[in-house]
Amino acid sequence: MSREQRKLDHIHYALQLGDGGRSTGLDDVRFLHNCLTPVNPDRVCLTTRIGALELPVPLFIDAITGGSEGTKRVNRQLARVARSAGCAMAVGSQYGAVKEGRYADSYAIVREEYPEGILFANLSALATPEEARAAVAMLDADVLEIHLNVAQELCMPEGDRDFASLLDNLSRLREAVTVPVIVKETGCGMAREQVETLQALGFTCFNVAGSGGTSFPAIETARSGDKRRQFLADWGIPTAWSLLDVSQSASPWDTVIASGGLRNGLDLAKALALGADAAGMSANVLALTLGLGVDAAASALKDILADLQDVMVLTGAATIKELRRIPLVFTGTLLDFVRNRGYDVGKERRPRAGTRRKRG
Repeated sequence: MSREQRKLDHIHYALQLGDGGRSTGLDDVRFLHNCLTPVNPDRVCLTTRIGALELPVPLFIDAITGGSEGTKRVNRQLARVARSAGCAMAVGSQYGAVKEGRYADSYAIVREEYPEGILFANLSALATPEEARAAVAMLDADVLEIHLNVAQELCMPEGDRDFASLLDNLSRLREAVTVPVIVKETGCGMAREQVETLQALGFTCFNVAGSGGTSFPAIETARSGDKRRQFLADWGIPTAWSLLDVSQSASPWDTVIASGGLRNGLDLAKALALGADAAGMSANVLALTLGLGVDAAASALKDILADLQDVMVLTGAATIKELRRIPLVFTGTLLDFVRNRGYDVGKERRPRAGTRRKRG
């Protein structure tokens, strides 16, 4: 099957399969209402950062698609949604475009439609430094996302199998570009131990992309009909678990990004409270854009941000950093996870500023 057809299949199955039966774990997070909030709605500040790059809002459209004539139209629409909502946007994997030189316009259209936007390039962790530079140049991108998708590759008959070289290649990619580099999972989550390994290599930006949203192993097994690997459809670390775990290692100068099954403003607020600096949404934005149009999708994103603002008022948090310090109540399997990992549930989700660790 061609790479172009696979990209179209990803859209089809992402919409058809939805989030499946996996849980993000966010239902096990509860806010405590602050009846004496000192925060007025007009005092809420939603600005945040990815590295040294400032984002006006902590929400962006995460990687979805690209790499075919059909997906060029989708990316054009998504860019218009992002522009209308004032959000950043990431494109899907550019691996085929930089490797084969085809359908680069299906990605470049995003910059054409959103010339002033903050855009993320996206590339496999097995790409070359030259391909990384080409991916950034293709969009005049502000950020490069390097994605990790081992479970997806295992489910693809044509998938890569050279995982032993990942760490060495990640270091080469980080050194190849001058924009911030995000190491991103693709729906299976990150654990603290792997983030600490990446920190030792000099990485400071992490998109946990936990389970509970779109499952690429489920998509690939549906495409291939490989029943043996269907158990991988539910593989991964729930988004809430992953955020808590990664937050134990993240420093004030690191950037933590939440994605994986976030579908509304309360999900976004919980993800930020668990330690994230920003969050990405993809499948729900794609469904709204294709189903109801650009205006409806942009309006939904604005409503999500308005709901986040309301939660911040109701908890007494004027900034994203303050939201990470408010009390939370954990229940269910998330509380079991916290106890199994030996964490203090009353501890701040991100450490306070201190002596910066030596990198590399």
